[in-house]
This record gives sequence, C-alpha cells and structure tokens, in this order.
Amino acid sequence: MKKRTLVLSGSIVTTLLAAATTVTGVFMTNRIMYIKKKDDAFIREREITAKRFDEAWYDGCSKEILTINSPNGYTISGIYLKPLETKNTVIICHGVTENKINSMRYARMFERLGFNAVVYDHRRHGESQGKTTSYGHYEKFDLQAVVEKVRELTGEDALLGIHGESMGAATTLLYAGTLADNADFYISDCAFSNFPQLLKRIFESVVPIDAKYTLPFADFFMRIRDGYSVKEIMPIDAVKQIERPVLFIHSEPDDFIPSSMTEELFEQKPEPKMLKIFDKGEHAKSFNENQGDYEQTVAKFLHDYVPAYRNETETLL
Repeated sequence: MKKRTLVLSGSIVTTLLAAATTVTGVFMTNRIMYIKKKDDAFIREREITAKRFDEAWYDGCSKEILTINSPNGYTISGIYLKPLETKNTVIICHGVTENKINSMRYARMFERLGFNAVVYDHRRHGESQGKTTSYGHYEKFDLQAVVEKVRELTGEDALLGIHGESMGAATTLLYAGTLADNADFYISDCAFSNFPQLLKRIFESVVPIDAKYTLPFADFFMRIRDGYSVKEIMPIDAVKQIERPVLFIHSEPDDFIPSSMTEELFEQKPEPKMLKIFDKGEHAKSFNENQGDYEQTVAKFLHDYVPAYRNETETLL
C-alpha cells in the first residue's frame, strides 16, 4: 500500500511539473510571438503631432494601394507612394510594434533624395494578416514578395533600395543574405545581430532566472508552436553573404539593441559598406534626433557607394 502511494505521489509530482513546464513555456513564447503592438491610432497621432507625417502631403500624393500575397499564406498591406516621376524606389520596413505610418518619415526623406517609396505593414501589424511575429524569420519571405511586386511595377532597370528599422532592419539583412540579394542597396538602422543574444538580454531583464536556462526552454517551445528555432534568426551570419552596399546606422544611447550589435554587423559585412553611429537617439530614434545629419549620411552613402545613383544625379546637374 505504501509503495502504491509513493508511485501515485510520484506520478502526481511528474504531472504537476509537466503542467508547470508547459504553462511557463507557453507564457514565455507568447511574449515573443504575440508581443504587444502599439495602437494604430496612437502611431498616427504621434507622427502627426511630431510633424513626421504630413496628412496634406499624403492626401495629395499620387499613390497605389498594394495587396501582396505572402508565400506564408496571407496578404500584406502596402502603399506605393509616387510623388516623383521616377522608377527609382525604396522599400521601407518598420520595426516591431509599429506600422507603415511610422515609415512615412523616411518616405519624405527619400523623396528629397529622388526616390518614390513603398511602405508596408509586417505580418500581424497594421492592416497585414499573419498570426505571429517572428522577428525576421517569416518576415523575410514577405519582404521577398514585396520586392518581386515592386520589380514588377518598376521594371528591372529601376534603382531599388531597402531601408529597415530595428526588426525591419534585421528582416532586410536576412532577406539579402539568405534569400536574394536583389536590391541595389540596403540601409540597416539599429538592427540586432544575433536574436538569441537579444532574447537573453530581454529575459534577464524580466525573468529572475539565468538566461542559459530560459533561452533553450523558450527555443524548444518556439520550434513546437511557431515552426522555427530562434537560432535561425542570425543577421550576423546573413551579412557575410551580401554583396551589394549596406549603410549601417545606430545611436550610441540605444539601450534596447546596443550599438555594438551594428558594429558587429559592419565588421562581418564584406565591402562595400558604410557605418554611422549617432551620439543622440534612443532605440529607433536616430532619425528623430538627427534628421539633418541622418539625411546627409544617406545622401553621402548613395553618392559614394551606389554608382547608378551617383551617375544619375550627376547627369541631372
């Protein structure tokens, strides 16, 4: 009888431990997969108040609404902004928790530099479909579909660039380094270099457990729940394969994704490449805090590292 009681007790403990493990794993991966997004109305109001989104300009701008089929099985919502009579276009990828309205500030900058722009919502953001956020893993395939659509609209001879911010920058590098280096240039603003390392930083700030235990645990449940390993999201490896020019941007005060990650990316990327670390700006605020210098940096990069742009602008002078 005593032996039977011990067996039953052991089974109960095992069951409770398994249940606790599952609950913890689901909780941790929920924080990653379903990260809380900013409200769309909040983003719009914030950008209008800061005078980074000009509604009058937007309303009067020639534009085309894009609905793009993702190879992942949902639709991506975008807008092709065409204020200029040119085929030259930049695709702008926003960061996690944001939407395409956040990308409008960059669209205006690129307009001044001679480009039209495509802004779009990442999966599970804004008006795009998709159930989870994957920090570049599935998003890179969506970007590939956007690139193919833009090439279809503009032609292969158009000058095409991709600008990404934060998760959008990581997505840009993953696309170019693992799928297709099919743009003429890339701009990576405050990308992370190594997703497991970033998660380690985040976990250590919110969970009082050594990340060497929590990270493998989260990775195990991520593979089960969303079909990939966090170890696959490695822009630091992807940049080694990118042949086209990349401008790396970051701000020193960034305490979410440290600027050292961008410096690591820059070191691993073969030439041609350019690096700019600003003295002011928290995470994803390099442009907000250094607008004039930011635009001058992009202009210099285009002139010095993108021959087709330099030749075209010199012809116009």
